[in-house]
Amino acid sequence: MLQQTQVRRVLNFWEKWINAFPTVDALDSASVADVLEAWQGLGYNRRALALKRAAEICSARFAGAIPKDYSELLTLPGVGPTTAAGVCIFAFNQSQIYLETNVRTVYIHHFFKDRDRVQDSEIVPLLRNCCDVDDPRGWYYALLDYGNYLKGIMPNPSRRSARYARQSAFDGSLRQKRAFLLRELLSGSGSTEELLQTLNQFEAQAGRDAVARNDVEKTLLALAGEGFIVATGQGHWEIAR
Repeated sequence: MLQQTQVRRVLNFWEKWINAFPTVDALDSASVADVLEAWQGLGYNRRALALKRAAEICSARFAGAIPKDYSELLTLPGVGPTTAAGVCIFAFNQSQIYLETNVRTVYIHHFFKDRDRVQDSEIVPLLRNCCDVDDPRGWYYALLDYGNYLKGIMPNPSRRSARYARQSAFDGSLRQKRAFLLRELLSGSGSTEELLQTLNQFEAQAGRDAVARNDVEKTLLALAGEGFIVATGQGHWEIAR
């Protein structure tokens, strides 16, 4: 949830999620529809689907446990180097290089005061030399809190990172249209024509131009290819099981 969403928003969803899926095996056995329903409002629905697929792998390969090994974590859907390092550190108190926006903020502020386009490769050696190997969890908690504090009292130093990119607007975006179509299908199956009609009603209410049928078809096919939905014949679609 924290990959692309701020903590204050995640807190509104975490308790509901963990109550619905208290274990890896519970998430493994849940339907895709239930998982997406619990995720609604967080955005970037690929994360929910990846988490569901990761739970399926953990149930099958790791007896329902989250692997402790960094390299094994990287084999799970939706888990990249930062997430794998975060799990190792915060779940298992293992020393890893964990470089995310608040950590970048601290290091750019203190070591690259007059620089723009700071590369992660410049920060990693500093981070490796500073990390408390006896209590990496406590060390990184302190870094995250300090980075968050710095962003509250000055222009965000992490914007001087070479990785920094301003998030594109959601309203009117393809992301919004994908989310709308998924919400519609969570309510029940629908045909391409029905989905096109309801989407364009939504677009008209927002003062935007109608979406072409061909674009809706492409979006539905993309959602199907990613495992969100399935075609049920005669132009109808439903959430995958």
